[in-house]
Amino acid sequence: MKKVICVIDGQGGNIGATLIKYIKTAFENETEIIALGTNAIATSQMLRAGAHKGASGDDAVCRTVMKADCIVAPVSITWANAMLGEVTARLAEAVMDSPALKVLLPLTQENVEIVGVVNEPLPHLVQMAVAGKIREVLRPDETARKVLREYIPERKRA
Repeated sequence: MKKVICVIDGQGGNIGATLIKYIKTAFENETEIIALGTNAIATSQMLRAGAHKGASGDDAVCRTVMKADCIVAPVSITWANAMLGEVTARLAEAVMDSPALKVLLPLTQENVEIVGVVNEPLPHLVQMAVAGKIREVLRPDETARKVLREYIPERKRA
């Protein structure tokens, strides 16, 4: 049985679309990807990126995350009133109450600084998420170190 990954995004859906492209490339036949948008534009963008199913709005997110094996989203999906008010308190609570593993990217437009987080571009964060925790959910027998070498080449030393 395929594992269910819910990718949640809001506003334009570009972060979610990027996540879906990488997840689909790495795990084409191993997972069902469900795009959950806080609005129809975000959902549409994620469906175009290759999600198997999609739904929009507060109730859709709240119901669907309870069936997920893994939730992938920007960290602000757990904060009420984030994303210009698109994240409701109910939605944030549902995400956190879900038994699924949450893989949260440290990206936010809010006036919040997360101490200890390295400022990396979106593609690097997505690669780390796919090679790390998402892969652990789908392929628990593989080591993250081995997989990271596949996705992120060692940085050249000066």
